[in-house]
Amino acid sequence: METIQIIAGVCLGVGLAAAVGFRVFLPLLFLSLAGFYEVIPLNESWQWVGSLTAIIVLGIATVIEIAGYYIPWVDNALDAIAVPLATIAGTLAVAATVGDLDPVITWALAIIAGGGTAAAISGTSSAVRLTSTATTGGVANPVVSSVETATASVFSVLAIFVPILAGVLVLLLFFIVIRYYRKRRKRAAIE
Repeated sequence: METIQIIAGVCLGVGLAAAVGFRVFLPLLFLSLAGFYEVIPLNESWQWVGSLTAIIVLGIATVIEIAGYYIPWVDNALDAIAVPLATIAGTLAVAATVGDLDPVITWALAIIAGGGTAAAISGTSSAVRLTSTATTGGVANPVVSSVETATASVFSVLAIFVPILAGVLVLLLFFIVIRYYRKRRKRAAIE
């Protein structure tokens, strides 16, 4: 396997993992569709992800998840389980897309890059929703939900069709979030 294919596979997986941080099932549905239509190659042991059964199951789960985020108390309940689910889904997204590497390398990349990316973004997303609930009484939560769903869709499409760009955007997103939290911490220390 060529180096550029490995890098593209990792960027594809990490881009999908970032999208999983916003919506757990939507990026997996995109992955399943891309595998089904042979837009991207799936690891040999992950071919089932591109099956019609997987598409149907992930499609139903996606509709339920997206609808749930528009119901006032359900959105916060979903956030309570979203971080662990996103971590698992992000790990699986990377494992399914990195190519045929040594299993130890595949799972190390999947857990660290995929699970870590998904967990970090999901945790930040949950904090944003909690802040929205606290400051607006939940009135702005549907807007937050719409932005998260759109972001998950854009990241998924970019990861599948332009994986290197998706990888760069994930790094940029992390840079922005880290910078925001550092400024916030400095302000809190001054007050």
